[in-house]
Amino acid sequence: MPEGTRMAGNDWINSYLEAILDVGPGLVDDAKSSLLLRERGHFSPTRYFVEEVITGFDETDLHRSWVRAAATRSPQERNTRLENLCWRIWNLARQKKQLEEKEAQRMTKRRLERERGRREATADMSEDLSEGEKGDVVASDVSAHGDSVRGRLPRINSVDAMETFISQQKGKKLYIVLISLHGLIRGENMELGRDSDTGGQVKYVVELARALGSMPGVYRVDLLTRQVSSPDVDWSYGEPTEMLTPLSAEGFEEETGESSGSYIIRIPFGPRDKYIPKENLWPHIPEFVDGALNHVIQMSKVLGEQVGGGKPVWPVAIHGHYADAGDSAALLSGALNVPMLFTGHSLGRDKLEQLLKQGRLSRDEINATYKIMRRIEAEELSLDASEIVITSTRQEIDEQWRLYDGFDPILERKIRARIRRNVSCYGRFMPRMVVIPPGMEFHHIVPQDGDMDGETEANEDHHPTPADPPIWTEIMRFFTNPRKPMILALARPDPKKNITTLVKAFGECRPLRELANLTLIMGNRDGIDDMSSTSASVLLSVLKLIDKHDLYGQVAYPKHHKQSDVPEIYRLAAKTKGVFINPAFIEPFGLTLIEAAAYGLPIVATKNGGPVDIIQVLDNGLLIDPHDQQSIADALLKLVADKQLWARCRQNGLKNIHLYSWPEHCKTYLSRIASCKTRHPQWQRSDDGAESSESDSPSDSLRDIQDLSLNLKFSMDGERSGISVNENPLESEGSIDRKSKIENAVLAWSKGISRDTRKAGFSEKADHNSSGKFPVLRRRKHLIVIAVDCDTITDLIETTKKIFEATEKERTEGSIGYILSTSLTIIEIRSFLVSGGLGPNDFDAFICNSGSDLYYPSINSDDRPFVVDFYYHSHIEYRWGGEGLRKTLVRWATSTNDKKSGSEEQIVTASEQLSTDYCYAFKVQKPALVPPVKELRKLLRIQALRCHVIYCQNGNRLNVIPVTASRSQALRYLYLRWGVELSKMVVVAGECGDTDYEGLLGGLHKSVVLKGVGSNAISQLHTNRNYPLSDVLAFDSPNIVQTTEGCGSDDIRGALEKLEVVKN
Repeated sequence: MPEGTRMAGNDWINSYLEAILDVGPGLVDDAKSSLLLRERGHFSPTRYFVEEVITGFDETDLHRSWVRAAATRSPQERNTRLENLCWRIWNLARQKKQLEEKEAQRMTKRRLERERGRREATADMSEDLSEGEKGDVVASDVSAHGDSVRGRLPRINSVDAMETFISQQKGKKLYIVLISLHGLIRGENMELGRDSDTGGQVKYVVELARALGSMPGVYRVDLLTRQVSSPDVDWSYGEPTEMLTPLSAEGFEEETGESSGSYIIRIPFGPRDKYIPKENLWPHIPEFVDGALNHVIQMSKVLGEQVGGGKPVWPVAIHGHYADAGDSAALLSGALNVPMLFTGHSLGRDKLEQLLKQGRLSRDEINATYKIMRRIEAEELSLDASEIVITSTRQEIDEQWRLYDGFDPILERKIRARIRRNVSCYGRFMPRMVVIPPGMEFHHIVPQDGDMDGETEANEDHHPTPADPPIWTEIMRFFTNPRKPMILALARPDPKKNITTLVKAFGECRPLRELANLTLIMGNRDGIDDMSSTSASVLLSVLKLIDKHDLYGQVAYPKHHKQSDVPEIYRLAAKTKGVFINPAFIEPFGLTLIEAAAYGLPIVATKNGGPVDIIQVLDNGLLIDPHDQQSIADALLKLVADKQLWARCRQNGLKNIHLYSWPEHCKTYLSRIASCKTRHPQWQRSDDGAESSESDSPSDSLRDIQDLSLNLKFSMDGERSGISVNENPLESEGSIDRKSKIENAVLAWSKGISRDTRKAGFSEKADHNSSGKFPVLRRRKHLIVIAVDCDTITDLIETTKKIFEATEKERTEGSIGYILSTSLTIIEIRSFLVSGGLGPNDFDAFICNSGSDLYYPSINSDDRPFVVDFYYHSHIEYRWGGEGLRKTLVRWATSTNDKKSGSEEQIVTASEQLSTDYCYAFKVQKPALVPPVKELRKLLRIQALRCHVIYCQNGNRLNVIPVTASRSQALRYLYLRWGVELSKMVVVAGECGDTDYEGLLGGLHKSVVLKGVGSNAISQLHTNRNYPLSDVLAFDSPNIVQTTEGCGSDDIRGALEKLEVVKN
């Protein structure tokens, strides 16, 4: 840097430091907190000046300022404070540089990991490469697993095409579920801008639900959100159901029914009387999923009665919006076995990258404030579970989603090419990335045709007429000459929106000032002191710039406007032949640009993000570099001064705007859903979940048994020989013999049940092994799920007997049943039962292998003690990697042994005996040397392998199971399959446990936490987590009760009494 420039920089820095000193003496005592922590509730000039210094100059300039202050030291307090302040700022700048260096190292490591994962995945898929795999297809023109975006699904641009689409949709009765959890959502009078959670996403999801409900072939759309019954918000947010008024949809006349249309369904979860920010919702997500599952099951039955011929009408897709809803949609779609869609809206990794680059917060501080690591994990899980990821722009795919472990555009292209050739991908899956810009409703919009110059001479004084909308008066009172073209910016006062650069560009361009006015619609405010520090800082900067450039009479910045005023603001700008500008540093999409175009406004927009696609489609404006002040001024001046260019941009926008209409959006959306493979619960029963019925006949129960017998297989030879139940059938006595054995066993078992049930007379007081309903868990008032992850089998036996003893009275009556939920195999469970003097019929179900297998006790328990539910396997097999996953895991184990072990002793080894078809198990000899679960999960995601990785049994075993399987999901399956209400379940868990522990406690079920049990796992398994358990566990929930340390059966019963499961 030239010396003159450096000196100028130093003088500039010193002027800022002098200004900081003028603030007062409080800075030095608390400088660090002022610099590093976000200050809320008041504007901090100190923070503003320091940020200008830190972001504007490198450490050399800052250090030179400190040297200068030290050299001119005097006894005066002012110079001493200047020295101290310079030193603190210089240190902060060095910290920022160190963070940037660490971030660069992290990105390099990430790039190398991704390249290695890509090489290994490609090696596994090393058959002849197709042309597509060689990379001849340009990534920007393709969507995952499909052809080019431009060629495969062209937008509808004619009446004939829409009529064709309508005819294709006739006869369909689709049920679609949308999820958007945070913020305040209602159909009318949306409070957009009330807080950071109630913004553009709220408007988008409501309008999407409304538009989909008006489309041909769609019978019902449910938008699921949180029910908020708080005195801090309007009563309407506490209403369980709200029907959305349909869009005007000419030509879409459809048969309507009692439950058809679009609805907002509010599910209660989290604190009942509080409206909480999205960062605090994570512990309550399982409670939402359980409530949503209950709603969807009931609604599917209702729709089945109305339009399904008596069979449930399951959702054709579940669509999550934002990370929290994506996490919920992944669990809900997995529980229901239906396709999932995901829209990120804004992404956690992108936000984390931006915050780390700023250098003002450490990674730990960022996570504490934003729960960013939990958010990122939810987005990764959404990639694992989604069939389609819908984005607004190509930029979101190329620059944001590629930051995630679960998405690699190069590997995606290889997988897509193999799918087109119908070649195996060896268990690898990648969601389809689809660009579908948000829609708008244009029927009510009438572009402004008149202009100020065409008005009558009666308005010669340029004042608004009484017929003008009130917001026009509010804006025009700021201007000396309101006839001048209006440059309109509509954005909240956020540094990312770059409003200050816009004001600088306007103020420093004299021709632009002379030709146009500037209107800034920056949300609503009462007083600056009531604003957040960030918003207040931006607003004060704007006011200072207006004063500096003497822009009074040329800039409007009204304090208040209503949502209904926004169309009138656009009309006023168009009436003056003005321009709309979005100068944000990055704009994920830019819905306001489409709105402005619909009202006939040419646009100027940032070249970073969605506006690139919008201007390419609409051809109605110019792109600018948001960091280049001159670029902004030149683009605005060009559009305002050149009337022919202005008219051409206006006309192009109006001509092409239909491409962003809601019918266009929904047509593409429904076409994408139609490309998904249909999935739904597989069993065919007319009385699923009919738990409340008291009139079950012997034939009903026999039908249950026969239904099971045709679809469940028995552990006949497996248990006796000690071989896994799901071993390769080629290794058995032959598939024909096996089939005949199963058929004979089914016949004998069914006959035996029939005799037993006739003897018992189906009395509720009869022995629970032979009474009416099968499985017996359907008859229980409560189910206690023993999910305690003990260190040894002996500890598990002791804990189980304490629980039995605590509920002995109810156990004898048969009102309480028990489910064992564990990482053990069914063979180990049988050994556990024998060692503890227990029988299979002491339990109603066994969830084993960390949730990948589900068994029931058999009636003929001496001969065949367990029945495995193969329906459950078909329910969880989505995206199971099979042999390709197993090979990758074996390779990982070999690599771990080579790296960590200095001797021939193996650290981690594959265990064929402990593995099943849906659980690959590995023995861990030295848990301290094995990489944490997050590292293995990352490795598998990079290779497009979708699964759950669980360290269990105090770190001595690793189970890898399907991504839709878990111990908590198995409980939801029991509700879905047998109608066992989740609110009647009580999960008994330790103080900690396996790495899937966080999924056990949340939800509608009640929980008892045994203090001191499983506590070793906290240090053994949970020290290297991406986020702390406290971020996801709501121990203050009324559904969770903790016992005292070293509890006995009386303590357990006391906890159950608190939960009102048993009576005193």
